[in-house]
Amino acid sequence: MTSYHLRGTGLPDEQPFELWVHEGRISSEPVPGAQTLCTDGWILPGLVDAHCHVGIRYGGGIEDQTGSLAQARTERDAGVLLIRDAGSPVDTRPLDEVPGLPRIIRAGRHIAMPKRYLRGLPVDLEHESQLPDEVVRQARACDGWVKLVGDWIDRETGDLAPLWSDGILVEAIAAAHREGVRVTAHVFGEDALPGLIGAGIDCIEHGTGLTDATIAMMAERGTALVPTLINIDNFPEIADGAARYPIYAAHMRDLYAGVAETVGAARDAGVPIYAGTDAGGHVQHGRIADEVASLGKIGMTPTEALGAACWDARRWLGGEGLEPGAPADLVVYEQDPRTGPHVLAEPSLVLVGGQVVRRR
Repeated sequence: MTSYHLRGTGLPDEQPFELWVHEGRISSEPVPGAQTLCTDGWILPGLVDAHCHVGIRYGGGIEDQTGSLAQARTERDAGVLLIRDAGSPVDTRPLDEVPGLPRIIRAGRHIAMPKRYLRGLPVDLEHESQLPDEVVRQARACDGWVKLVGDWIDRETGDLAPLWSDGILVEAIAAAHREGVRVTAHVFGEDALPGLIGAGIDCIEHGTGLTDATIAMMAERGTALVPTLINIDNFPEIADGAARYPIYAAHMRDLYAGVAETVGAARDAGVPIYAGTDAGGHVQHGRIADEVASLGKIGMTPTEALGAACWDARRWLGGEGLEPGAPADLVVYEQDPRTGPHVLAEPSLVLVGGQVVRRR
């Protein structure tokens, strides 16, 4: 395997930085004969998409593995080298054997009730009493996370409503924690949040229904938020397609209208926020740069927003950075990647496991 030498500017400290790559790992010590790849770039650990769906297309799962492979390559070419796959009905583990792809942390399948989520994606339980046992099954099949559907439209009431009682959530989340995994949940509205956060959930996806009270609960407990802002941009379209449910449609429009203020308030309260695109459904893969730009619109500084999709997100998910001995998964930019999405979306160099997989 070829050894490499890179010199440039590191982030977030903005200091001159030099490293070598040897046998697929990072070294701070010179490696004789190493090939110099850059002398003045901006060097970062690989980016993170903390809410991504490899193996999902709009309307269901991708049965052909080549489709999942193409999605993973699209993420990689955008600089994403660590993915938290937030629920997929497709077994994408064969991708782990393909060199040069992002590392995928899988959350197993969504867990829902019948007709309370997108058709074909979740495991549907007949009764909520089955939730703790199903959480354990998913925990033993995942890579450290389990995904619940916290709320969805209830067609009888015509609006968003929780799927689970508070008591069963306490049991289910405790069961997951005993298995050594963390739990996250899809939540759009307000009503499901107190029960999920109070039960000890580790993360909330979307979180458009957060209030001052539930933000305070998350901040006190250290519950993370992955707001998927570029997917929230689809709420007006979703509302337009829900004319049969006018209360739900109006609710979705209201949530969309207030999302910047809501997520901004969570950030100001100290809730940990990480970047996720929700790619695989309404959102195309490879758009992490757009999500980082959206985080800037809710009050994050450019460094903070990039950290939410890089070094901070890696630390949260247990991924390594650019320390000696870490896998050489890194990206290089010719300009400061905090300049804007047009720069962040076009890394000049991508290394996975010490191999150059993209060079522009």
